[in-house]
Amino acid sequence: MDKNEQILKQGSFRKMVMNLCLPTIVIMLVMVVYNMADTYFIGRTGDPYKIAAISLCGPVFSILSGLGTLLGSGGCTAASLAFGKKEYDKIKAYTSVCCYGSLAIGFIFMGAILFNAEAVSRSLGANADTLKDTCTYLRILATGGPVILFGNVFNNLIRADGSAKQSMAANGLGTIVNIILDPVLILGFHLDVAGAAIATVLGNVVTCLYLFWYIARKNNIFSLRIKDFSLKREIVFPIVTLGLPLACSTIFMSISHVVMNQMLAGYGSVAVAANGVAGKVSMVVSMIAMGICMGMQPAISYNYGAGDYKRLYWIIRNLGIMTVAIGSALTAGCLIGRTYLVAAFIGHAQVIRLGEKMVAAAMVMGPFYGLYQLCTTFLQSTGKASYATLVAILNKGFIYIPFLLGMNKLWGLDGIIYAAPVTDMLSLLAGAGLCIRWNRIMAKQ
Repeated sequence: MDKNEQILKQGSFRKMVMNLCLPTIVIMLVMVVYNMADTYFIGRTGDPYKIAAISLCGPVFSILSGLGTLLGSGGCTAASLAFGKKEYDKIKAYTSVCCYGSLAIGFIFMGAILFNAEAVSRSLGANADTLKDTCTYLRILATGGPVILFGNVFNNLIRADGSAKQSMAANGLGTIVNIILDPVLILGFHLDVAGAAIATVLGNVVTCLYLFWYIARKNNIFSLRIKDFSLKREIVFPIVTLGLPLACSTIFMSISHVVMNQMLAGYGSVAVAANGVAGKVSMVVSMIAMGICMGMQPAISYNYGAGDYKRLYWIIRNLGIMTVAIGSALTAGCLIGRTYLVAAFIGHAQVIRLGEKMVAAAMVMGPFYGLYQLCTTFLQSTGKASYATLVAILNKGFIYIPFLLGMNKLWGLDGIIYAAPVTDMLSLLAGAGLCIRWNRIMAKQ
């Protein structure tokens, strides 16, 4: 039994947090910084239209991430379950399918955006003020689609055997490159939006190079070889079904953001820019909560696969307490410092005033957002993909979009701002109910 497997099977909760959760939390923080970098340095130009343009592109980038999550999260969960059962040949097949699948989807995505950039930009809510910059940002990001997708997939996948530190290193290297290049290209070479997109793509190239090196040279459990590639149902089906929950959540979130941005555009580009800045601030809480739960996912899947339910429930209980405590502390910090956090991105008075209000609304469910993530993680990690997918669809689709439309009609801009916390509360209740139902079925088994 190697060190990683020993931690999954026998390690204390503190040791699992340090070896599994902490690196994943760092990854999520890195992703927050990664997402903030473009907005921050574009904000130094003092042009709210440019911030609005890259904010409008966010949903497209999220859809690409969602496709990566389908393979990355699904592959990670499937490989973790197989690891608990000692099915090493399946792990090699899973990783090979994820490798070539991510590259294929990345090239399809690239072609689809490059040939339809203006139409896609208009559908995202771009107007005369933002259309040119939105198209520029989209085209460059689409060119990097294959490497962005490969990096997203394998950053998730290599955590299956507990290699969270290597995933952290891959993310860290890409983010450092992005942050270094952003001021150079945006402000130094005055490339503005184009510079931000180029920096993002080059950062992902570095991430991919590290991941390829790690898998090819340092890890004998995963495989990038074409001979291990298989489209058999027993290989593809677990990856797709187990990846659906987070993928649906990400993709539906992107769709809802498109709807929201189109509605916000009716209140002016300042509203779109303020929402983009506020979203970066509130992202700190949601991404850390996600990092905690995703970090512990291999331990949950491993012990479920090994049949150790007692340890499984012990992990879930401690994880719930941890997410509420950290979520509460982060929420308090964001609320207290929201003025300074929003102003750090742009010194535009209207954007700052509206951004403060949006941050406060986003923090309403901050202490409990981790419990929602825990519900999804528990269902996904124990193989109940249908329930986990239902929770994800309810949150960002069937509940949020109707509430968004209805509350906008009743209360205007305030309705748009407060639709998200109301949706999160209802989704948490639905997720908790499904977890209780699945737990009763597990108890009978």
